[in-house]
Amino acid sequence: MKEIEYNKLVRDQIPSIIESDSKECELKTVTGKEKLDYLLKKLGEESLELSESKSVEELADVQEVINAIAKELGISLEELERVRQAKAAKRGGFDKGVVLLKVKEK
Repeated sequence: MKEIEYNKLVRDQIPSIIESDSKECELKTVTGKEKLDYLLKKLGEESLELSESKSVEELADVQEVINAIAKELGISLEELERVRQAKAAKRGGFDKGVVLLKVKEK
């Protein structure tokens, strides 16, 4: 029997999908700091996939992980959006594509 080790956070319905394909999966449920660590690792994973595919599906995955991180940190999506808007108003967004190459003292 072929066995593949993943040790990664997956969406809640993935175990059911795997089992419906006549496969077994070994699981553990994480909470607290361990869950946050897995979410942050997942964000990196999904960001890499987005950089490779540039698809709306991968962008949605990144957003889903960000939403889960916010929830884990006790931050509402409304608060997150307020802070995002405030930072954009004060420092701007990333629309212009400005790349800071270096800063020299005068």
